[in-house]
Amino acid sequence: MRKIKPGDIVGRKSYNCDVFFKVIEFFVDDGKIFAYLKGLNLRLCANAPKEDLIRIEPSTLTKHLLEQTRNNNEHMKRIFSRRVREREMILDRVFPKVRGKAQGEKPLDGFDIPGTVLHIDGDSDYLDLCLTTYRQLSIPANGYFIEEVKQPEMMETLLNKHSPDLLVITGHDGFIKGKVNFSDINNYHSSNYFVEAVKVARRYEKSRDDLVIFAGACQSHYESILAAGANFASSPQRVMIHAYDPVFVVEKISYTSIYDRISIKDIITGTITGVDGIGGMETRGKYRMGIPRSPY
Repeated sequence: MRKIKPGDIVGRKSYNCDVFFKVIEFFVDDGKIFAYLKGLNLRLCANAPKEDLIRIEPSTLTKHLLEQTRNNNEHMKRIFSRRVREREMILDRVFPKVRGKAQGEKPLDGFDIPGTVLHIDGDSDYLDLCLTTYRQLSIPANGYFIEEVKQPEMMETLLNKHSPDLLVITGHDGFIKGKVNFSDINNYHSSNYFVEAVKVARRYEKSRDDLVIFAGACQSHYESILAAGANFASSPQRVMIHAYDPVFVVEKISYTSIYDRISIKDIITGTITGVDGIGGMETRGKYRMGIPRSPY
């Protein structure tokens, strides 16, 4: 069997290959070779002994990727179906159909002004996937690949540059192997950086309605991130979250009317991971409808 090298997709034998990882690099610790790993679909970083790794066969990987694509496509279909229903409700509220019919007017259509997103990600591959999904979902978004440790120092500059409605701060995280206290934020790879980045963002804009923030990654210190000022965070049960979960959180907010509060349940059930991985607080939507649509 070919030796495992950086870039290979692997599983951990000790965990029955429950998560697929990409090998980033190898390093030596106390004379033993370890691999630094990042989740293929989950926002998880991990270290593992080289001998614990097994390379995922191409056929198994292809099957996994097809399943992920199929699940994502189904999720997108549900989003677009929901938007059609909600858009009709909003259009009827701002310009009731009965009025047009009564006066013999031509029905009016509106134009969409969704909330804008600034997405800062500690993983360039995930960022590219998320930006592609934003485009597919017609969400105006600017994205930056910035390592978690550098995110706090770059936050104010990017907020001043883009003035977004919604802010995503994410990347990789995880509970450090060998630690036992889940309440100690120092036992996490990146949670401290997410907390500091949120604090900077909240100094820029204090209102949770004016700037909606999602922050966190796999197994992140949920309580501290919310306390720092985020509207939504991961991970309440310290579980792994999907790469697209931040996108699906902000999509719901970006396309919900400014007149409406969104139930926490509606936002969380719109994610892939669900309530064990994502939580937050009541938040207003950021969508506005304009009328009429210009023919030009």
